[in-house]
Amino acid sequence: MGLIAAAIAVGLGALGAGIGNGLIVGRTVEGIARQPELRGVLQTTMFIGVALVEALPIIAVVIAFIVMNK
Repeated sequence: MGLIAAAIAVGLGALGAGIGNGLIVGRTVEGIARQPELRGVLQTTMFIGVALVEALPIIAVVIAFIVMNK
């Protein structure tokens, strides 16, 4: 049962991060297309957002390892 829970945790974490990254990058590209002079600011903000979103699958993997050990 623990293996199934771990697989679900990692899978949903990766799915959520993929969707989140897609939305962040897509909106950044839209913003750059509308105001090219803000490219640097938008990219910096995008990279911070992507880094925060990427923390989710890492946390999911840690939780999956904890569940598998019990």
